[in-house]
Order: sequence, then structure tokens, then C-alpha cells
Amino acid sequence: MKDIILKAENISKQYRLGSVGTGSIKDDLNRWWHRIQGKEDPYLKIGETNDRSTKGESDYVWALQDINFEIAKGEVVGIIGKNGAGKSTLLKILSRVTAPTTGSVKFGGRVASLLEVGTGFNGEMTGRENIFLNGAILGMTKKEIASKLDEIIEFSGCERYIDTPVKRYSSGMYVRLAFAVAAFLEPEILIVDEVLAVGDAEFQKKAIGKMQDISKGQGRTVLFVSHNMAAVKSLCSRGIVLEHGKVVFEGVIEESVDKYLNLDNNIVSKKVYNDIDAPSSEIIKLLETEVVNSSFENRSDYFINEKIGIRIKFEILTETDDIVLGLNLYNSEEVHILSSHQKKSSINYKVGIYRTLVWFPINFLTEGYHFCGVAAMSYKGFFRVHFHDINKFSFNIIDCLDNDGSRGNDYKGKIPGIVRPILDWENDVFYKDSI
Repeated sequence: MKDIILKAENISKQYRLGSVGTGSIKDDLNRWWHRIQGKEDPYLKIGETNDRSTKGESDYVWALQDINFEIAKGEVVGIIGKNGAGKSTLLKILSRVTAPTTGSVKFGGRVASLLEVGTGFNGEMTGRENIFLNGAILGMTKKEIASKLDEIIEFSGCERYIDTPVKRYSSGMYVRLAFAVAAFLEPEILIVDEVLAVGDAEFQKKAIGKMQDISKGQGRTVLFVSHNMAAVKSLCSRGIVLEHGKVVFEGVIEESVDKYLNLDNNIVSKKVYNDIDAPSSEIIKLLETEVVNSSFENRSDYFINEKIGIRIKFEILTETDDIVLGLNLYNSEEVHILSSHQKKSSINYKVGIYRTLVWFPINFLTEGYHFCGVAAMSYKGFFRVHFHDINKFSFNIIDCLDNDGSRGNDYKGKIPGIVRPILDWENDVFYKDSI
């Protein structure tokens, strides 16, 4: 049976827009009167979903609604979602910075939080004094804090400035010291918000390594919020996905990240452009892009050992012998992983409609969602981009076993950054009057 260290039950948080509290004496008195009569808060029945992209009718909004989850001791859980999804509000409730409107949180140990730069620090005190202050807040004795002092200072990299008031620290120094304090003073639950993004790449790597150490090696629990999906996947074992203040998915981290990345992304494996939104210049206009298999069938899902092609239909508006089509590929985390283009053009394009097709080798792409962007360039004289990566389309790769039962030759992890492989480009020329 799991040893549950944190349990959230029916957490909801309501705010009145543009105001502190309910925003009026009348509303406060109304709430007070209902409370002493033992009645339900009258404002719990109103309010709208937390969707910042739409204009609502109510002055009340639910930043969080009916949040329920359990976290076991030693788990590392990623809380992910778009800006405004309710992540920071949830962490503030879990850190007891603010109280929920309804529901409760039960803890099985001390909580240390790193929610924003300088949280819990007194700007007039030195770094050393703030270490002791934070330790005291966590309930540690002066002797316990002193035993960890050298490790905290060394990890933070702020030794030279440790006796300087922290109000003179840069944001990066603040974060380094605050994280070191939170990590080394041995709370049972460590809550870390996006604040690590302020640190440099070296410190982020160091911090993630430390969180892995305290969870796996010391059995402590970590709640981690970040928009860096690579960091989330490397650190967390489970994910909770928030959208508009509600939990829309909870499960293993790989599935959680896929859910987050595709909240608004239905797989669009074929795009047909109209005259208004077509990427274009006075020379070339993009008409259609689609993903196909070796039988030229358009689908959204493809097995890892299938031959996959990208077919591009375009219109030449002005006669030219200087057009080169290119392709950019992004993985599910929208990291640019591949670029390819035709050999420099020697085709004399007349005015008309054309089509080109580029093939990926089998067992070349990794499992997961991929996004494509098409570009058109000219190289003669001055280099020019006619359009680039506008309105990306997408498809999904599914891992499988080959016919003989062995796994396909998955290239995952073997492509170092952006590569420029030699892909098979074909030209299929046809004109308006033949369609």
C-alpha cells in the first residue's frame, strides 16, 4: 500500500476579478451572515471557468475547481499546463500561502516551497542570515541548520556574497540560494515552481540532479512545475495536467506530457490553404501539404517502420528558375530536430501548379507527435526566404515490432540536435490546364 504524504480533496479557489477579497463590504457581510447561520457561501454557486482567452459575464472566476489527487512518499510529480491553467494557485494552496475557498489539503510532513524569486527572504538580511531564517521557518534547530550551512553555500555558488544583504543579489543568485536552502534543509515535501527558469543552464542541470537525488536517494517528495517538458520528463514519474483550473489528465509522465502538448492540437495531417491564409510571395504560393504513406494514402498515424512522405502542392505566380522547397521537422516538445531541402533548383518553372514529394526512410523517426513546417527559398543572387514554417501540420509515429518480431531500428537519442539528412525529394510537375 502506498504511503500517502499529501492528499488534496475537492480543492477550489474563487477570486473576484480586479479586487481583493470579495471586493465589497456588501459581499463580505453577506458571506459573514450566511456563515453564522450555518448556510453555504452564496458566492460558491456563481462564477465562471478560468479561461483567460474569453471575456466572461461574471465578476467571479474559479482559478481552481474540484481538484483531487494523492501523492505518495518519494514520488516526483510534475504539475503541467498552460499559463493561466491554475498551477501557481494550486502550489500556493499546497504551500499554505493562500487558503482554498473549498476543500482541504492533508500533509504528512514539512513543506518547503520555491514559488518565486526571493520567496521567504528578507532583503535587508544577509544570505547567511536568511539561511538560518528559512531553516527556523521549517522548524529546524540552529544546530541542524549549521550542520548543513557549508553544503548550502557551496551548492548555491554564492560564497563570496553570503554575508551581503540579499537585496543586492541578482535574480539568478536569489534562486540559487533559495533552492539550496529548500533542498538541503530536508523538508519531506519540496515544491518547486517555474522559478528555476531564472537560473542558467548549468544551475538548472545541477538543480534537477539534486531533486532526483533527494527523491530517489532520500525518499522525499517533489512537486515540480515547469514549461520545459524535457526537464519534466527527465525528473518526474507522474504528471497532473491542468486546464482552465481543472485536472484534465493524471497519469505516467510521458502520457501527461503528450496530453499537455496536444490540449489544443488535433492532429492535422493535411492542410489546404485558401487565398487569404496561404503562405506566399509574388513568386510562389503554398496550396496544400499532406502526410502520406507509400501508397499515397493520407493518415494521421504511422508505424515507425513505414515509409512516410510529405507532399507539397504549390503555385508558381511568376516564371522563375530559382525556387527551392525545404522542410523543417519538430518533435512533440516543439524542438527543431531536422531540416532538409531540395538540391538547388535548375528547374525553369512556368506559371502554373506543381507538386513535390519528400520521403523519410523507414525506422528514421521516433515514436510520438511530429510537426512539419514548409519553406521556399531563392539562392541565386541574394538569398531570400519566400515563406517559412507558417501553419505547421502534424502526424503521429507509433512504435511497433517488425514482421519478424524484432523492434525497428529506432534512431531515438542518436540525432544530435538539428540534422540535415539527405532525404529523397521528387518533383511531380503539372499545370492548371491539366487539372
